[in-house]
Amino acid sequence: MTTIYDTLAAAIAAEQPVAVATVVGGAAEPGAKLLARPDGATIGALGAGLPEPAIVADMLAMLARAESGTRSYPGASGDVELFIEAYPPPPTMFIVGAVHIAIPLVSFAKLLGFRTVVVDARGAFATPERFAHADELLTRWPDEALEGRLNSNSFVVLLTHDPKLDDPALKVALPSPARYVGALGSPSTHAKRLARLRGEGMADELLARLHAPIGLKIGGNTPEEIAVSIIAEIVAARHGLTGRA
Repeated sequence: MTTIYDTLAAAIAAEQPVAVATVVGGAAEPGAKLLARPDGATIGALGAGLPEPAIVADMLAMLARAESGTRSYPGASGDVELFIEAYPPPPTMFIVGAVHIAIPLVSFAKLLGFRTVVVDARGAFATPERFAHADELLTRWPDEALEGRLNSNSFVVLLTHDPKLDDPALKVALPSPARYVGALGSPSTHAKRLARLRGEGMADELLARLHAPIGLKIGGNTPEEIAVSIIAEIVAARHGLTGRA
């Protein structure tokens, strides 16, 4: 019989996000556990008349923020204290466009604990010599490479400045659970991008998720300086801040 521990171990090994609530105090059996997946599926039970649908909603919200902590809920015989532990997948940065900016951006991201995936269908740019420091280098169309790989701990950076590559990637990234999606380009380029995507039926609430022009305004001009502005904005997003003045 599969236990919560088996499921948790398998999810961690497969880098699938899950959250676990454990009774740690109050009017309930200590140690009772409930595991929840992002789709709302659960394993286990807490008992004690606890409002499990509300608890699951809180668990998934905490999982999306990669946050763990203690919460109190009313039970049949009094308040019950739960420890909710989030197990998000490793933070992964998907960099679309093997351009000059991507080289220092990979270095900065790895220093900050991100797994790095560089994607570009153009083999002349996406070479092992230029990106030996990336965890993955994919010579594929970005939308195909991103499909099915984005989760609540994914950060998507589009650097190609080419609608043929960026727009299809955005159609995958913006509706996904990815925590951050940003795209390179001037304000006028971004305005044209928004017009194209709206014209193809993308909703404004999805377009509002897009950070563009990408990066904090620090006046950077070199690839390294632009990479600093991008990684700073991503760190802000990782900690729940907008990163913009």
